Amino acid sequence: MTTEAHGDGRIGTLGLIQRIGLFVLIGWLGLLVFAILSRSLDVDVLISSAFSSFCAAAVANATLARIYERGRLADFGLGWERESGRELLVGVGMGAWGGVLVMGIPLLSGIAHLEPVPSVPAHRVAALGLVLVALLFGASGEEMLFHGYGFQVLARALGPFATILPVAVVFGMAHVGNQHSTLLGVFNTFAWGVLLGYARWRSGALWLPIGLHFGWNATMPLFGANLSGFTIGVTGYALHWSIGPLWSGGEYGPEGGLETTIVVAALMWVVTRTGRR
Repeated sequence: MTTEAHGDGRIGTLGLIQRIGLFVLIGWLGLLVFAILSRSLDVDVLISSAFSSFCAAAVANATLARIYERGRLADFGLGWERESGRELLVGVGMGAWGGVLVMGIPLLSGIAHLEPVPSVPAHRVAALGLVLVALLFGASGEEMLFHGYGFQVLARALGPFATILPVAVVFGMAHVGNQHSTLLGVFNTFAWGVLLGYARWRSGALWLPIGLHFGWNATMPLFGANLSGFTIGVTGYALHWSIGPLWSGGEYGPEGGLETTIVVAALMWVVTRTGRR
């Protein structure tokens, strides 16, 4: 099935540059404006980042879809069809399964353990719920930015693989500035970009990659692990490793370790058998 807008695939080089340039400009300006607004309101960094990316992505996608397409959610991959709910749930399950593998195996083998942390939110359940909502908005925003209208137009004009790899490079480089970022962490983020882009192309919509993205991100704080350099202490426990950062990812979190490299490759294999367009 596919929820892509069909449009005219022969828009020409100038038309392609115009659409992608406008999409990037609106997205960048949106990120800047919403980030400044969040900081002025003294919003938590994680929540600010998540909602800024979502709002900027929504504005960029809606604007371009209204100008160049038919102004529908399907024009940037969010059209709802019979298979959409299943793809979203399958994606969440796959992402969570990957996170459980990365952290569950070390815990069961004894090379990692959970330790209580001194500062715990007063309302732990409410705090966890807020974090999960923020992570859902953040995952949706990033997917709309990197695999929404701009990705769709490039894939129509250049083909899927000439689009997936360059966009994945940009996705990886966008995380270079994160706290405690490492070379392996950036590479793993690039690999995640390839996986998410491939899931987007294969399913023809954003629901599968949003599910994958959110399922993975949501699992990290549940195990007390850092997420792309962010420390999210909502469970009252922190994950500590007795092995070096090559496998644990160090302060960047499990995304900076070799385990994630292996799990992303496994998830790619699973996606090749899931959600055919």
